[in-house]
Amino acid sequence: MSLIQAKTDDGILTLFAQGRIDSTNAPQVETDIDVIREENPHEKVTLDVEDLEYISSAGLRVILRLRKNEPSLSVINACSEVYEIFEMTGFSEMIPVSKAYRKLSVDGCEVIGQGANGKVYRIDPDTIVKVYMNADALPDIHRERELARRAFVLGIPTAIPYDVVKVGEGYGSVFELLNAESFAKLVKNDPENEDKYVGLYVDLMKKIHSTLVRPEDMPDMRNVAINWANFLIPYLPEGKGDQLVELVKDVPIDHHMLHGDYHLKNVMMQNGEVLLIDMDTLCQGHPVFELASVFNAYVGFSEVDHTVVESFLGLSRETTLRIWDKTLSLYLGTDDKEKIAAVADKAMLIGYTRLMRRLIRRGGLETEQGKQEIETYKTHILELLDRVDTLVF
Repeated sequence: MSLIQAKTDDGILTLFAQGRIDSTNAPQVETDIDVIREENPHEKVTLDVEDLEYISSAGLRVILRLRKNEPSLSVINACSEVYEIFEMTGFSEMIPVSKAYRKLSVDGCEVIGQGANGKVYRIDPDTIVKVYMNADALPDIHRERELARRAFVLGIPTAIPYDVVKVGEGYGSVFELLNAESFAKLVKNDPENEDKYVGLYVDLMKKIHSTLVRPEDMPDMRNVAINWANFLIPYLPEGKGDQLVELVKDVPIDHHMLHGDYHLKNVMMQNGEVLLIDMDTLCQGHPVFELASVFNAYVGFSEVDHTVVESFLGLSRETTLRIWDKTLSLYLGTDDKEKIAAVADKAMLIGYTRLMRRLIRRGGLETEQGKQEIETYKTHILELLDRVDTLVF
């Protein structure tokens, strides 16, 4: 039986190597590869070595000669033993070689967190995995690992992923979080200490917001929000969209860190220590943009359908409304209702802008329910534009 199988998809010829390739069979393997290449028109070749157990120097030379004919050749899914051979010989410096990823199932696992790009599952008492929604998430995973590393170096208590795994057709990042529980679960199971948990949650948010980052290290949330506002210009009355854009543009550039998706499921308690997870949304900017995402998590997303927040955070809308109010009071360091309401208006204006844009982009104008929700957000935006003259506080 040939040690090389193949398939072609969208111009990519994938060669599947298996067993052992050494001096006894390398010439036949090379012949088989040449025949397959001749019979299958293609633009690029990928060599999948998931089922390859061993490769000798004779086999490596076959791959090098293949690369001369296929300059874009890459090698994928190398097991640890085969990957070590590629590394030890310096082969991986000449041709892109990627390791095989350990396979993991999340069937029946508890969902302990959820963000914009994935869900976080508890695998066992010591381990959690964040599974990305995008099947081609490897670049996102590497980006999040780098963002988490930068935050950790700057003193933010965050879990650092130590492994990348395959979950179904997608990918996930594995974290060690021994006996950690989300703040959402703590609030639900220990309501008498709600004030304590909200206080710790706000303390961490303040620590994040007091941390300066280099401009090139994280996305600028101000630019993102300007794009949101520009998107809405055709959907708002004449002049109102421009007014919204100008308000966002008037927010000063700020290089302090923001989490970007800060809610009770993305903050964990581990042995008395507060830890931040889900770092792919890390960015920089004025805190009004963070408070807008907090508002959406606790209020905005569930405004039309109050069951949304219960399924998302496991908490009642009454509880999340209360937590939103406490968060603002503690963050601003005041009980002055007028001051709190003024900052809430600023956060809400950004929050509703994001919600309206998001729903339109997801086809909301094509359904009656979507139209009603969009109209609700639009009404809020217009009311807020009448009383908000700056987003800065």
